[in-house]
Amino acid sequence: QVQLVESGGGLVQAGGSLRLSCAASGRSFSAYAIGWFRQGPGKEREFVAVIGWGGINTDYADSVKGRFIASRDNAKNTGYLQMNSLKPEDTAVYYCAAGAYGVAGNKYDYWGQGTQVTVSS
Repeated sequence: QVQLVESGGGLVQAGGSLRLSCAASGRSFSAYAIGWFRQGPGKEREFVAVIGWGGINTDYADSVKGRFIASRDNAKNTGYLQMNSLKPEDTAVYYCAAGAYGVAGNKYDYWGQGTQVTVSS
């Protein structure tokens, strides 16, 4: 079992930055890919980013490519999502998840509770 807790969300003006953290407890954190997903108001959950277990492989949604950076520190059992040049359309609840590498939510076995990110214009 892996328990995930996100933090770092908040209110930021457009153009600003936030860094989300995903702290993991339990077994074998370093064996899992860490995915980031978000769900905006009235929208379905969507893929944002993923980073492989070794921290080398990454993929991003086109909407965040060049602005968001996924990273991880396996020694600290923590994943990160650095979000730069934020836009109002980035407003959503952000979730981290642990599982197999991929963009589909069903690849992931464990999910955090989510953290709210609100970007004001």
